[in-house]
Amino acid sequence: MSDTITSLAAKLAEDTMKVMDETGEDRFFVEVGEVLGAASQSLEEAFLTEIRVRLAERKARQFVIKRLSAHRAKQKAIEKQ
Repeated sequence: MSDTITSLAAKLAEDTMKVMDETGEDRFFVEVGEVLGAASQSLEEAFLTEIRVRLAERKARQFVIKRLSAHRAKQKAIEKQ
């Protein structure tokens, strides 16, 4: 895949994630993908890959933070004993 497509897809994914965060529309990326698909299937595929990667990273990061918070809370409880 060309660097142009990759960089455009990455920037569009970043902007789309910002819109999703601000509006609460968690499936907005699907609409953007449909618009892209009508014009460029290559860009659509790259965009959807970028979105999936970002959503997966976000979910994994939330898991890591939750696990660390639970660990720290447990450690505090032990220290108070």
